[in-house]
Amino acid sequence: MAGLERFLADEAATARLGEDLAMALRPGDVLALKGDLGAGKSTLARALIRALADDTALDVPSPTFTLVQSYDTRVPVHHFDLYRLSSASELDELGFDDALAQGAALVEWPERAEAQMPASTLWIELVHQAEGRRASLSGQGAAIERAARSLAMRDFLDSAGWGEASRRHFVGDASARSYEIVSRAGFAPRVLMNSPRLVLGPPVRDGKPYAVIAHSAQSVTAFVAIDKALLAAGVCVPEIHAEDLDQGFLLLEHLGSEGFLGSDGQPVAERNAAAAELLAMMHGKAWPERMEAAPGVFHDVPPFDRDAMMIEAELLVDWYVPMLTGAPASDALRAGYAREWNAVLDRLAASEYTLMLRDFHSPNIIWRGERSGHDRLGIVDIQDALIGPAAYDVASLAMDARVTVSPEIEKRTVDAYVAARHAAGGFDEEAFREAYAMMAAQRNSKILGIFVRLEKRDGKPFYLKHLPRIRDYLRRALAHPALAGLHAFYVAHDLLEERPL
Repeated sequence: MAGLERFLADEAATARLGEDLAMALRPGDVLALKGDLGAGKSTLARALIRALADDTALDVPSPTFTLVQSYDTRVPVHHFDLYRLSSASELDELGFDDALAQGAALVEWPERAEAQMPASTLWIELVHQAEGRRASLSGQGAAIERAARSLAMRDFLDSAGWGEASRRHFVGDASARSYEIVSRAGFAPRVLMNSPRLVLGPPVRDGKPYAVIAHSAQSVTAFVAIDKALLAAGVCVPEIHAEDLDQGFLLLEHLGSEGFLGSDGQPVAERNAAAAELLAMMHGKAWPERMEAAPGVFHDVPPFDRDAMMIEAELLVDWYVPMLTGAPASDALRAGYAREWNAVLDRLAASEYTLMLRDFHSPNIIWRGERSGHDRLGIVDIQDALIGPAAYDVASLAMDARVTVSPEIEKRTVDAYVAARHAAGGFDEEAFREAYAMMAAQRNSKILGIFVRLEKRDGKPFYLKHLPRIRDYLRRALAHPALAGLHAFYVAHDLLEERPL
């Protein structure tokens, strides 16, 4: 891609560029800093390392004499100074390749070993200009693309009056979305959401990619529209302070930092009950299928239809079964699996449908215990909402994929929802409990497949530790009499058996 140019008026602007580059840094990156003495390389390097460490007072000495300094930061970074290198071959002796295997490299005076720098190196040249300096960024591949997007995020902050804010990594999820905390003197911190347009994968069925069939949100417009609808209905979701729908940037209210789980990382029955009561309130409302994101810009909330339910459930045979057996699922197993699931979904068609947030579980709920009522629960990650069975989000909460919910807390959670719905009147509890079992079985079947896919395809093995919990949830869901046929199929094919990881 073409190079990038930034004018840096002072030391603070140079430090902000270091922060911007830190937010874009990934393991394996090489950032090569060129410039004369006093050009600002040390200022930029120090700010980058401190941003990665989230420590503005971190001592970052020059590596002029040690030649390399290493920091155990969010992305481990190794700061090289090659000024005293007598030969490019000495770079090997400094452990350059090992440093890249462990994290990222920040290299001052890279000219001393330019031929040794990887093709993907991001080159940053600083030169004096007027009272400030000019930074020129060049390179090829993902590193400069990420840097360009991070600089665009800084420009977005500037347009929102937050150009001088400090940026710190907040959280990333299993998607391409990421979040930062941005801080500015005299204001409460805010959240910067980076939500690039979804990159659709190859067609998997009827010429359509998986994300299209499963109705995943393809742009930030979905988040904005659903957020505004929920806020108007009294749900505590982030207020949007600034937005760029085209680029996928949002500046959001920071709802708080206390997780939904207890201090021991375990579910708290009272919090689960409060979340269930919030769902009951939401499910008592009528929701439009078309929601406005901006004047003249609308988001049509997709249905959680049979195709979406089936392609999600089939992740189990696509990924989980091959892990168990060492071979792709047979045509006979696939056909039987589809037959049993279609029979289940035939029964589901008459259940109650409403706005379904899809991932209503602990990672996406913020506990605000100092508040009262529904305002105690801050809800995030809402862009993939659908019109679907009311029972789905209850199952997502009561069988949280990321933490073990005991049968006792599961029961208290579901009972709190049922009680709140009865109090509002007109609630069919029997139909709900049947739909709850169906949706719990569908969701946990999907998750078994997703967690294996994250390990096999995406190199994220830590998701496998959750598999025993998901199998236990499946066994609970399949115990409902309405799922007897599906239960028998899972048992016959050993899909519920415990296996060593």
